Amino acid sequence: MVLKHNFYVVKLKRNFLSLLFLLFTSCLLLFSKNNLPAVKSGLSLWATSVVPSLFPFFVATELLMHTNIVSYLGILLNRYMKPLFNVRGEGAFAFLMGIISGYPVGAKIAVNFREKNICTKEECERLLSFTNNSGPLFIIGTVGILMFRNTTIGILLFVTHLLACISVGIIFRFWKSKTSNKVFNSTEFNSSTKQSVNFSNLGEVLAESINSSISTILLIGGFVVIFSSIISILKSSGLLNIVEILCTPIFNAINMDTSFIQPLLTGFLEITNGINSISNIAFKKISVNIILTAFLLGFGGISILLQVLSITSKTDLSIKPYIYGKILQGLLASTYTYLFMNFLPFFNFDL
Repeated sequence: MVLKHNFYVVKLKRNFLSLLFLLFTSCLLLFSKNNLPAVKSGLSLWATSVVPSLFPFFVATELLMHTNIVSYLGILLNRYMKPLFNVRGEGAFAFLMGIISGYPVGAKIAVNFREKNICTKEECERLLSFTNNSGPLFIIGTVGILMFRNTTIGILLFVTHLLACISVGIIFRFWKSKTSNKVFNSTEFNSSTKQSVNFSNLGEVLAESINSSISTILLIGGFVVIFSSIISILKSSGLLNIVEILCTPIFNAINMDTSFIQPLLTGFLEITNGINSISNIAFKKISVNIILTAFLLGFGGISILLQVLSITSKTDLSIKPYIYGKILQGLLASTYTYLFMNFLPFFNFDL
């Protein structure tokens, strides 16, 4: 009897993903009435927000990877990057572009560094933990101005987001710090593994950069659409309501309004929809809305996690430092936001 029970457990583990995908396909058919508008909304979000804000940055970073800018940054900033984050100076390129561009540019550059042997495996994993961030265009423009209708809130969220990612980078400087690594020359990838751009090959390099960027932006679009469908299915099937009921005692125990449960759950899956829902909750203390938003911006959501996993899966990089780093960044960002609003009157929006 025990053997039979173990056999069923093993069989269930082996076929779990098959059953999950079958269930997802069935739900797409069962809840197609609500799912189709959700997919259209996801496509619209991707086409009108993601593509215009990220695609030019993808092309720009690909073009910059064909220049000597990474090596120059390595020489210039090695004295700061090494003691702070325990990565080579070239890592400053991933950090700066990750901050400027937004998800998932930082992770994409870290993976490129690993593929081109610009940094060691351990250094690239440290980069993954803190360089993949929400950009200022999304935080200040979309979240601050469009969702909260307040530029100052956007600036506060961006500052605390930046402080949190730097803090995570400092903490993760100790990630596998005792592991001995091969040291690469700062110009190695430019001279051997990457075609340098010049006027004679500009068209070829530009075409290669655009093709690579199109592949990445389509990948992101696919994730946006799929998670829009998943969220719609969870709402239509009532599963989100069941989880909300289960979480209600916890929220009551910590004296938090239960109206935040569904938006938080949605934000764990996909941050844009979750933050938008949080910003629309009319609560007497808007600081709660802002602190929860800071956490979601730092954490990034399961959708971003899977995007990063799809990028790192082609390399030997571990996804663990990214997961640990994003959880820690979410907690730090919300803590910094709380401290700013309580100790700096300028950021006290509850007045």
